[in-house]
Amino acid sequence: MKIAKRLFALLLCALALLSSVACGGEAKPKDKPVVIATIFPQYDFIRQIAGDRVELHMLAKPGTEIHGFDPSLSEMTEILSCDLFVYVGGETDRWVDDLLKKNGRDLNAVALVDLCDTVDEECVPGMQGTAEEEPEADEHVWTSPGNAIRIVEGLTDALCALLPDEADAMRANAAAYRKELTALDADFRAVMQDAKRTTVVFAERFPFRYLCDELGLTYYAALPGCSSNEEVALSTVSFLIDRVNEEHLPGVFYIEFSDQRIANTIAKATGCETWLLHSCHNVSREDFDAGVTYLDLMRQNLIGIKKAVN
Repeated sequence: MKIAKRLFALLLCALALLSSVACGGEAKPKDKPVVIATIFPQYDFIRQIAGDRVELHMLAKPGTEIHGFDPSLSEMTEILSCDLFVYVGGETDRWVDDLLKKNGRDLNAVALVDLCDTVDEECVPGMQGTAEEEPEADEHVWTSPGNAIRIVEGLTDALCALLPDEADAMRANAAAYRKELTALDADFRAVMQDAKRTTVVFAERFPFRYLCDELGLTYYAALPGCSSNEEVALSTVSFLIDRVNEEHLPGVFYIEFSDQRIANTIAKATGCETWLLHSCHNVSREDFDAGVTYLDLMRQNLIGIKKAVN
C-alpha cells in the first residue's frame, strides 16, 4: 500500500511537470541555482562552501525527526526542478532512488554514501533488533571528521561544476573549511591519546559507528542507528546497566530529540551521568535560526567524548 501511494504521488508529480511544459509557460530565470539538501550535515557543508552563491534549502524542517521521512508531492516537485540535490543515500533514502529512476529526466544529484567508504551496521552484544536482520550499510558517514572532509571535497566538485565562474572562490572556502575539520579531527585524536578507557555506552539508537571506528572506541548501544523501534526491552536496559557498572563508566550518551528515558533509567540505577552526543541529523528551530554549524555541534561532542574516556 505504501509503495502504491508513493508511485501514485510520483505519477502526479510527473503529470504536474508535464502540464507546466504543455501550457507553454517559460520558466522564470533564476538569480541563483537552487540547491536542496535533505538534512542538516550536507546543508551546512554546502553553505560553508558556496555561501550565498546558491539558493539553499533544507528538506527536513528544523526540529523534526528525519527517520521515516516521506516527502510530500510539493517537495518532490521542488526536488525535480532544483539544480542540485544532495541526499544521504542508503536504506533510509530509498524514496530518493525511486524518484530519480521514475521521474523521466536526469537529475543532478549527489549521495553522501558515494563520497565515502561505508561499513555495515553491526550487531554488538546487547543491542536490540538486529541479530537476524540483513546487514545494511551504515548511512551516518558524516559523524566522523575524516569523512566530513571527504564529503566536503565531493560537494565542492559538484558545486564548482554547477557554478564554474565561482569555482576559485568556492574552492578557497572549501580549503579553509577543510583546515577547520582537520583541526577538529586532530583534537578528537588528541583526546584519545590520553584516554583512561575506550568503552562508551549509548542509551539510544547508535549513529556513531564511523566516529567510534575512527577513534578506536568500543561501544554498546540499545538500538542500531536507523532503527524504527521506539520501545527498548528490559533485557537490553539491564545489559547496558551491567556494562556501566562493570566498566565503571562515568556516564552514558543520548542523542538529540531524545526523551532520555533510557539514559535516565541507567543513570538512576548506576549513579552515572547522562550526556548529549549530537548526531547532527537535524537541529532545533532555535539552533537553526541562530546559525549553529556542524563544527559547533562536533565541538560539543568532543567535550562529551573527553568526559566519557577520562
